Amino acid sequence: MPKFVIERAIPGVGATQAAELQAISQKSCSVLQELGPDVQWVHSYVTGDKIYCIYNAANEELVREHARRGGFPANSVARVMSIIDPTTAEV
Repeated sequence: MPKFVIERAIPGVGATQAAELQAISQKSCSVLQELGPDVQWVHSYVTGDKIYCIYNAANEELVREHARRGGFPANSVARVMSIIDPTTAEV
């Protein structure tokens, strides 16, 4: 299944309390249940003013539909073409 990186611009999100992050996560999971197995949330990185989410999905439209139904911004959705890390440098 293709992998996507979603950028969500949410001013001040880095200062969000754990309980609110939990509520956001619960909302996301409930929408994912509605959409079925063709879209999966892997994990997210919360920074000062953005959340970067990693999703597996059959297509970009499912990622955007998840955002729409959940009331989450999806400022940028990019399909991952390759993954590299330090082991990529090894011969």
